[in-house]
Amino acid sequence: MTYCLAIKTHEGLIALADCRITAGNEVTQAGKLSFVDTISGHRFFIMTSGLRSVRDKVVAYVEQEIRNHQKMETMLDAIGVYTRCLRQVEREDRWRIEQSGMIFNHHAIVGGYLQKDEQPTLYLVYPEGNWIEVDHRTPFLSIGSTGYGKPILDRAMKYSTQMDTAIKLAYLSFDSTRLSSADVGFPIDMATFRNSDKKWRYTHLEYEDVQQLRDWWSQHIAELVKTSPSSDWMGDLL
Repeated sequence: MTYCLAIKTHEGLIALADCRITAGNEVTQAGKLSFVDTISGHRFFIMTSGLRSVRDKVVAYVEQEIRNHQKMETMLDAIGVYTRCLRQVEREDRWRIEQSGMIFNHHAIVGGYLQKDEQPTLYLVYPEGNWIEVDHRTPFLSIGSTGYGKPILDRAMKYSTQMDTAIKLAYLSFDSTRLSSADVGFPIDMATFRNSDKKWRYTHLEYEDVQQLRDWWSQHIAELVKTSPSSDWMGDLL
């Protein structure tokens, strides 16, 4: 399993992906956040969950399309190339994968800003190659082990949220997932794109790097529960 999250705010994009890979009892590390550079010099990112072999082959085909001078001027062009490559891999490999007892499992978040886009865009891609675009009303997409980190985003994440707050929420949603799912863990990769300067920024974080925020959150969430107002309905229970 994995945890990948992408957020769109009025200030730009945020991407987060854990790096834990599990295969049976074995645990290794591998990046799930990849950047693809287009001919124009613009770039977009891909985050995936599911079979690693499917992911690597799809990304390789996308990069081959670019080397063959496939024009990508908008993120709609990029998502078209990505889904076409995914369907090609599905035609080539699905029967072999299913014959071996596995499921053709591949979900992806594709996001970025290309030269003719009016604003950055996020897409969620399903194994069949169909996709949906992020909506301002729910300005985030997640794949993998999504149930544990979603509540904090549903409560606090808005399109109008400031970038620094959104980065903290992205991490805290991962931390909630990490605590509840053994298949998700450090290290994590994070990237941001700011509309103001059209630049990507990237960081790689280990467990110790975010200890201050993690400890603060654990302490204060417990204190908030203790100091929250009591209600009449609790009387019979106490």
